[in-house]
Amino acid sequence: MSNESEMLEELKKIRELLTPKLESQKEKPKNLAREFLEFIKKYKILGLATAFILGLAINALILSLAQDIITPILGLLIPDFENISDIKLGVFGIGNFIAAAINFVIIAIIIFLIVKYAAKIGIE
Repeated sequence: MSNESEMLEELKKIRELLTPKLESQKEKPKNLAREFLEFIKKYKILGLATAFILGLAINALILSLAQDIITPILGLLIPDFENISDIKLGVFGIGNFIAAAINFVIIAIIIFLIVKYAAKIGIE
């Protein structure tokens, strides 16, 4: 009889281990600070924030390169090209749009080159 009771006890332990816990039985964080720290660890918020801040810095750098270096070079190549934002088509001032489109193309090319180089050296 003791052998049967031992087996019964062991089967109860196995059933308890295999039975999924209900939400109310799961261990909950004891306070808001611990829950917040678990959230930061789980979703890797610090890495995301770092990437976002670096993205803003790189955006400012590339935008400055496009506006302050490459666009003036275009001005030297195109005669009578002083300020692109002054271009008008009838009553529509399309110069700012053209400048934004040129900046977009320049920024896209620079980002493409950066990503291509990063992939070449093994950075994902």
